[in-house]
Amino acid sequence: MTECPETTGEFTEVERTVINRLQTGLPLVHLPYKAVADELGISEQVLLHTLQNLLDRRILTRFGPMFHAGEMGGGLTLAAMRIPEQDFENVTAKVNEFDEVAHNYRREHELNMWFVVATEAPDDIARVIAGIESSTGYPVYNMPKEEEFHVHLHFPV
Repeated sequence: MTECPETTGEFTEVERTVINRLQTGLPLVHLPYKAVADELGISEQVLLHTLQNLLDRRILTRFGPMFHAGEMGGGLTLAAMRIPEQDFENVTAKVNEFDEVAHNYRREHELNMWFVVATEAPDDIARVIAGIESSTGYPVYNMPKEEEFHVHLHFPV
């Protein structure tokens, strides 16, 4: 791979390779970005610049570790809302203002907004849900997990 790639479709070849590789995680070594860059045949600086550029352009909205809140003593739940189309954008903005909300996405379903709430303590889930309901004027359906499955999602680009 070259350090000045041609653009192929929506992403450059370096962007595509970096996105695909980083979805599988970073190695637990002293210099993880350098290790991945060496693996990809690019410099660490090119890798870091590419990653920052993807974040700046909002192609990636977040890059960081995923912690299991429940195993760390926190609370975690899946939540859904039924939002009329005319209010969807406004409600999305209000829901996303809560630091505890992640993975907010639209579904083609009667419950058309789904998101994850992760809190420092299990009892905080109710507080956050009440805050979202108060802020938006719509009920939140709390769906705590009953069983956990590890899917290991990967979205090749």
